[in-house]
This record gives sequence, C-alpha cells and structure tokens, in this order.
Amino acid sequence: MFERFTKSARAVVKGAVEHAERGRAAAVTEEHLLLALLDRQDGRGAAALRELCPPDRRASLVAALAGARRQAGLSRADAEALAGLGIDLGAIVARVEEAHGAGALAGVRRSRGRRPFSREAKAVLEKSLRMALARKDREIGDEHLLLALTTTAGPVSETLADHGVTYTAVDSAVSQGAAA
Repeated sequence: MFERFTKSARAVVKGAVEHAERGRAAAVTEEHLLLALLDRQDGRGAAALRELCPPDRRASLVAALAGARRQAGLSRADAEALAGLGIDLGAIVARVEEAHGAGALAGVRRSRGRRPFSREAKAVLEKSLRMALARKDREIGDEHLLLALTTTAGPVSETLADHGVTYTAVDSAVSQGAAA
C-alpha cells in the first residue's frame, strides 16, 4: 500500500515514526500521524490543516493531544462511561502519576528499535486508502490521511473536532484548494 502514497503522505508516515521514536512511544499511533502532519509545509492535507487550525491555535491542539495521552488515550466517551460507573478518570490518572510519575499512562517504553503501528494507526492508513479509492484518486495523499484521522473515533478525532477540523471542513478545504 505504501507505494500508492504521494511523497507528502510518505513524509507524514515517516514523520510519525520519528515522533514515536522521539517520544519513546511503544507504538506509532494516530496522534503521531497528526503531529507529523502538523509538521508538514507541503501537501493538500497540510494546507487544509493550516487553514482550519492556524499556527496560533496549534499549541492548544498539541496540549489537548498531550492531555488525552496522559489518560492512556481514552476518549471522552470512555471517560463518560467510566464516570457513569462512578469511576473518576482524572482521579485515577492523578494517583497513577503520583505513584509512577507524570505521563505514566502515556505508553512510553525504554527499549530501542522499530515501533510497530498501533491498531488505530493502521486503521487510519487503511481508511486513507478507502477514501482515495472513493474519490477516484490514483494516489493516497496527506489529505486522505487527514480525512481518515477525522473519521477514526477516539481522542485524536475529538481533539481535531474541538479545534474545527472535521471531515466536512477538511473535505471543503481540500476541494477549494483543488479548485484554486
């Protein structure tokens, strides 16, 4: 599948691996894909992301991703379900971090070597292929990765939506960029 990726989409995937390695993450996640997309200056997806989440709002987006990571990547729906059972996720995170240090639930590992892609990150890559096929595009671009990130349930899509980066908004920005 990687051979169908554009140069920009390949750079996003490689950048995601670099983010995971720098953060000593156990696996490459969809968060790493988004962080790598935020790093990009070229590509239709990067342009749409810049338009929808300008640089002055990026710090808020990255902080929200870090907050989700501190909660072991649980979504708001997960937190609400736990709250419905009388479990305070914030209190659990605080106690774990008190005992084991800040970021203890963030999936950090100490060993070196290649990081596998998480199940969710693989789902984003597969969805990007399906989106490219549905649009009758010959290659998978970074815009397909961004569209897939907006539709994959979890903290990343929630954080993107909180910052105005929804499937509809990205689709519109990419379409307008193509027309320009």
